[in-house]
Amino acid sequence: MPSSRLFFVFALLAALALAAPSQVRRRGLAKRSFKVPRQLNKAHPTGPNGAAAMRKVFRKYNFVVKEDFGGYSRAAAGMNATTTAAGGNKTGTVAANPEQNAALFLSPVDVGGQMLNLDFDSGSSDLWMFSTDLDAASIGQHAAFDASKSTTFKKTEGAQWKISYGDGSGAAGTVGTDTVTIGGVKVEGQTVELANQVSQSFVQDTNTDGLVGLAFSNLNTVNDGTKKTPQKTFFDNVMNDLDMPVFTADLDPDGTGVYEFGKIDATKFEGEMAWIPVKAETGFWQFPSTKFAVGDQLFENPQGSDAIADTGTSLLLVDQQVADAYYSKVQGAQLNAQVGGYIYPCAATLPDMSVAIGDTYMAKIPGNQITFATVDKANTTCFGGVQGNQGAGLQIYGDTMFKAQLVAFNGGNQSLGFGQKPAVQ
Repeated sequence: MPSSRLFFVFALLAALALAAPSQVRRRGLAKRSFKVPRQLNKAHPTGPNGAAAMRKVFRKYNFVVKEDFGGYSRAAAGMNATTTAAGGNKTGTVAANPEQNAALFLSPVDVGGQMLNLDFDSGSSDLWMFSTDLDAASIGQHAAFDASKSTTFKKTEGAQWKISYGDGSGAAGTVGTDTVTIGGVKVEGQTVELANQVSQSFVQDTNTDGLVGLAFSNLNTVNDGTKKTPQKTFFDNVMNDLDMPVFTADLDPDGTGVYEFGKIDATKFEGEMAWIPVKAETGFWQFPSTKFAVGDQLFENPQGSDAIADTGTSLLLVDQQVADAYYSKVQGAQLNAQVGGYIYPCAATLPDMSVAIGDTYMAKIPGNQITFATVDKANTTCFGGVQGNQGAGLQIYGDTMFKAQLVAFNGGNQSLGFGQKPAVQ
């Protein structure tokens, strides 16, 4: 009889172990969540700059600026050359002022025991950094990763990476693996990309030492010299060790805020979070957005381009007809060629702006959160955080969205969640 009781106890324990979700990470640590601050780059040469923000997003996605689109001339934007655009067969480039391309917001990242300030970017998938493989002039004031000082770095022989933009700028280099620590969480054997070539635009942007790409891993640019061999992002590697396979972007009105991995803080938004599957095969957090509203008036978007949720973009870049319709309701608004987008009197009352997230949810940006920056020293003219894509065929939803919506990036089922944040007075 005692032996039968003992057998029953062991059987019960075994059943409970199978039924309970595991709380142990592969590396022996409990599953968890963690936060990473998004800090204002106090060394930024200009602060928020509307024209620079436009140039940066057009350059990043290789969007064309048409010769004379609504009064916004290519000459005023400083654009030339050709390349293929992300949204289709578009061509064009942005030759941007490097200082104005500097990252406004940075987050601390430890690579092999060396601290770097990197830009978290859900619109790319490379974790790359300045390295001591560059000459001293190229490194300049950057913190550069020194592989020889890391006891955990391993070079990946024959592997290389390259990012390039339509204006001919870019960066390239070698590949290895190392221990990367973000928010106190370590990933051992994380692929890291060391720059040994950088264009002047990166050299003169002295405020960021590289990027942490948070798009899907199939967008990663690592190759073996003959073919692409995409490597996993930090998020892909840490995802299964988190309480939930998600990270969220929670930005304050000034653009600072927090990225939280492994948790969705329901106190940060009102009501239920709306979810939509994304087109992960594109490599981006991409989804349909075919409607918009100005105030309470709902419209069909005539172009209806897909949208990308991008933490590396400052603006809400919408189809041009959407921007035109919105600013037609703003007294004194004009599409200004010299500034490079829609401007208006700072005293103007702005209506709310909403954009469709799939078919079921309208994400609202309150009118008092639309303004991105002032244009003049007198602070009488403002540049809008909503701007048009000039027919590029892709909408880019950046910080203007994340200030008004808590956005959750779910790598488990490849979806995005949106929750309306409380109104800011």
